[in-house]
Amino acid sequence: MSVSRLAYPLNVALHKFAQQTACSNNIVRRRMSGVTFRSGAFKPKPSEMPFGLLAIFCAVIPGLFVGATISKNVANFLEENDLFVPADDDDDED
Repeated sequence: MSVSRLAYPLNVALHKFAQQTACSNNIVRRRMSGVTFRSGAFKPKPSEMPFGLLAIFCAVIPGLFVGATISKNVANFLEENDLFVPADDDDDED
């Protein structure tokens, strides 16, 4: 997610730079569709990553464990130093 947030402004800046360079050098830049060729024929389907779902799980599961561990350690630290102690009355709302 953070890569896409960084890539968009960089892509826009690079595009503006390319347009300015093309205009100053009298170069005409063509824009082509990413779906079809100039002849109108469809381009072939892009290749898929064979282990895409596995890669997602390999990124999400460790992230969840690391986040849970950090939050548990911070909660223990806050409770040990009496910065935040949950009240026992909150649990007995029945």
